[in-house]
Amino acid sequence: MGSYKTQTVGFPRIGAQREMKRALESYWKGKLEEQELVQTLHQVEQDAWTTQLEAGIDYVGVGDSTLYDHVLDWTVRLGLIPTRYQAFHGLDQYFAMARGAEGVPALELTKWFDTNYHYLVPEVEADLAPAPHFDDFLDTIQRAQKVLGERAVPIVLGPVTFLRLARLNQDFSAALGSLLPVYRQLLSQLKALGVAEVQLHEPALVLGDGSKLAVHVDTACRELSKAGLPINLVTYFDDLGEAFDAALSFPVQTLTLDLTHGDNLERIKSFTWPQDRALAAGIVDGRNIWRMRADDALGTLEELSDAVDDVRVSASSSLQFVPVTVAAEPSLPSQLRDVLAFSHEKLEEIALLGSGPSGEQLEALKARWAAFKAFAPDDPAVAKRLGDLSEAAFHRLEDYDARRPQQIKLPIFPTTTIGSFPQTTEIRRLRSQIKKGELTQGEYEDKVDAWIAYTIGIQEGLGLDVLVHGEFERSDMVEYFAQKLTGFAFTENGWVQSYGSRYVRPPIIYADVSRPQPMTVREFARAQTFTTKPVKGMLTGPVTILNWSFPRVDIPPSDVAYQLALALRDEIADLETAGARVIQVDEPALREGLPFKPDRWDSYLDWAVESFRLATGGAKSSTQIHTHMCYAEFGDILDAIDGLNADVISIENARSDDETLRELADFDYGREVGPGVYDVHSPVIADRQQVIDKLRMYLRHLPAERIWINPDCGLKTRGWKEVIPSLAHIVEAVETVRAETGETTTAAGINGR
Repeated sequence: MGSYKTQTVGFPRIGAQREMKRALESYWKGKLEEQELVQTLHQVEQDAWTTQLEAGIDYVGVGDSTLYDHVLDWTVRLGLIPTRYQAFHGLDQYFAMARGAEGVPALELTKWFDTNYHYLVPEVEADLAPAPHFDDFLDTIQRAQKVLGERAVPIVLGPVTFLRLARLNQDFSAALGSLLPVYRQLLSQLKALGVAEVQLHEPALVLGDGSKLAVHVDTACRELSKAGLPINLVTYFDDLGEAFDAALSFPVQTLTLDLTHGDNLERIKSFTWPQDRALAAGIVDGRNIWRMRADDALGTLEELSDAVDDVRVSASSSLQFVPVTVAAEPSLPSQLRDVLAFSHEKLEEIALLGSGPSGEQLEALKARWAAFKAFAPDDPAVAKRLGDLSEAAFHRLEDYDARRPQQIKLPIFPTTTIGSFPQTTEIRRLRSQIKKGELTQGEYEDKVDAWIAYTIGIQEGLGLDVLVHGEFERSDMVEYFAQKLTGFAFTENGWVQSYGSRYVRPPIIYADVSRPQPMTVREFARAQTFTTKPVKGMLTGPVTILNWSFPRVDIPPSDVAYQLALALRDEIADLETAGARVIQVDEPALREGLPFKPDRWDSYLDWAVESFRLATGGAKSSTQIHTHMCYAEFGDILDAIDGLNADVISIENARSDDETLRELADFDYGREVGPGVYDVHSPVIADRQQVIDKLRMYLRHLPAERIWINPDCGLKTRGWKEVIPSLAHIVEAVETVRAETGETTTAAGINGR
């Protein structure tokens, strides 16, 4: 086997020490000047380029770094600025679009394909024409060339994907027609800089409607090829499906395909690959943190070489979805650490496959995996419990109409929050002190309890109906539970970007999962002693824990989800024993895991829904089960949402229109819904009149007795000075609309009539 050229299609843009987070938040607080913020960005970019250069990568994707979100960057570069932001300028405009401003809501935030990264949805208004300015991007490419020379390959978000992911108030073909001259201008400018090729990222081709989009991509490539710059059309996250045949005829010089998800390999072997086309094979998985199985990767390369003359080795996607380097994790057990690969180690793998590993290197990799297998054996007790499950375990004892009259009685439009309250400097200091041994467990719990008492008092004083304890003991909604379960490992510096300056450290699922002891009961019970109002038990659901972790890839995800569900089922039973009447099981990642191709949906949804039902199926009829899903459109899977059989579902709605509510109404969704009225990702205080307007809009779609009122999501990223007045305005708005409806009966009474 010969050698291969190598490439990357994106790299972590947060900085090895989270430099971008610190710089952004300092800038927002007025502690950092714009020039210093930009200098930090430039240094993070240069460090990334140097790392890839030193790894020996031949084609280094550049231009994907961002101050907040790369999709927002292209919205600005294309000059597609919605009318409400045009009074702002420079970074004020940029961050108004990202975070909102007084009286000006931010752009909608939603998931980037099936990842846990959130992008800002472009709004292409009916009469909005592009007004491009690419100076920042061209400057980035020129700076990259000084470091990388001819290895620097610009990354450009393709026009078809941009429009497919936008809120488009124009005809698609017309909008594309207005963008193509702008893109062609950019490619001409890039050619003038002397770049060898451009990466045109069109991941929308892997979506269920990819075959329809292929016509538009073909049109775009034919127009853009006139700039005379070689095009590398990049796709990722799945196979091309029915768009594969069309993609082979695109007028591009290179086609980058994901070989770690879907069945692109089988399609390549089944079609005649064009002789004038290079294949950049995404063999190194850019989305998991496990070292490659070298024999499998080499076998794939051999099969590709038999079908394609010109093959490159590539990451399957941007490496932004994995942490920076395993070298920053000395505390992990060596048997586990030796089989992990973060972004730096992924570069090593790409380079190793490109040059061809020696026999000694292959044996060393096999030895690592053998040592890991001995370190993480299967747990027979977990397997037995799964094997003993009956069909009844997946069902509540009674249906919703019979359950609801037995549950808590509340005023019309009951108010609550989603779970977390501000994670202040004091709270973070407490967690740091207990971790360092500077506080005893008893001292730590006393201080956490004081914050719980304060938060319960705030909620009671504001007049909320169902309270939460605030989650001050939790650093993250997934990590907290993972720390209480077996089978998980944790990094110290394994950060990945979720959005803007919000980063997470996904835990690693390396072995079978079980629950040694209760996880949340102490804090719930303490909170309930401070009030006679119901306090919610707060849990993260099995699919979300799975999808927001780095799970083993050699175990079916359904098996892991069921293991997690059993642990949560036991937790719900203990919460009920402690007096919980309302328990929320968050599943914001359920929609995120949905396969792109509709013909694969059922197999995923079957086990995803069943895992939630397994977790909640043992709950008493008198226990009200809530779930929460944010920043994920699910109008196309309402059968599955209904199948969860939750009593209440809360959703994001502050930045959105009423589409999801219309879909629920059209579906005749028969249980209760809490559409969000407060944008928790904006520093802007919720406006009382805007909340009233939202409530009145909700009443056009849902009966009053089935509407809850809540923020979009948890409040951990906001400050108390924003949260308290916002919640006060929400309660005032609810009281106004309650008076307008004239309803005085409780939700339980209405449902029970």
